[in-house]
Amino acid sequence: MKPIIVITGVAGFIGSNLADTLLKKGYQVVGIDDLSSGVREQIPIGVNFKELDIRSPSLQNFIPPGSVIFHLAAKNCISDCQKTPVDTASINVVGTVNIFEAALQAKAHKIIYAESSSLYEESKRLPTPETEIYPMSLYAVSKLAGRLFAETYQRFHNLRTTALRYFCVYGPRQDYRRTIPPVMSAFILNLMRGKQPTIFGTGDKRRDFIHVDDVNAFHLQCLNDPKTDGATFNIGSGVNYSIREIYNLVAALLQTDILPRFEPDLIGEAQENLADISRAKALGWVPKISLEEGLSRFVDYYRTTQVSLNL
Repeated sequence: MKPIIVITGVAGFIGSNLADTLLKKGYQVVGIDDLSSGVREQIPIGVNFKELDIRSPSLQNFIPPGSVIFHLAAKNCISDCQKTPVDTASINVVGTVNIFEAALQAKAHKIIYAESSSLYEESKRLPTPETEIYPMSLYAVSKLAGRLFAETYQRFHNLRTTALRYFCVYGPRQDYRRTIPPVMSAFILNLMRGKQPTIFGTGDKRRDFIHVDDVNAFHLQCLNDPKTDGATFNIGSGVNYSIREIYNLVAALLQTDILPRFEPDLIGEAQENLADISRAKALGWVPKISLEEGLSRFVDYYRTTQVSLNL
């Protein structure tokens, strides 16, 4: 019998895509989100949705016994986190501890939780393995704190956990409403509106981009492979591209010659990231969607889902 799956952050980008995938696989899904940044309309039909803050004392009432929890809810815009450290710590640290405690009380089967490639911000080793941790931003520090609590719950309470360090995930429903939107959403939507997108810095920063469908393939592996228990995995493509290269690819897909405008660099961001994905690949997972294919799908998504171009 399949376990019930709980997803925190179910109205967000990765959470809503994961819910879609799980429902198609026949799982029952309980979704938790306070809708502070998630979008209710993105929650798939079939999800048993609870509008709730992950810091709520009543959280454990919505964790079915024996369930598997995907903890994806977080305050995750680096620039916003830099400006609001108390709120960042409250959501990303206190909220995460509340998830672990609720899981323990409800006798949940396992927690698969989101860390971040931001833990590698100051690392000079590329590609970066899971053993390298050099956080710099407040967001990264909050994620490191969550990791330490996860290790403690595992050590003292035998709580089964798997940590996933997502690199730059992209695809349908990516959050273009953030203060600093992800580059792909920002580029595509602005160019579709006939406006100049913004590149912060020179455009030479390099990022490892991974399509959300490849991410969900590993999510399913975490559900079914006991070798993922107690482990940490980088989830990236193992290839990186400059922001300027991404811009050129998007502009070519949209057949536009609009040039970007350049603004001062953002504080607290790494110059380059690149995932060492050998640990995940050792379990049989490999990314299958090329950047070109993924970008083409992403452009088609915006063309066919009636996203307002006036936003």
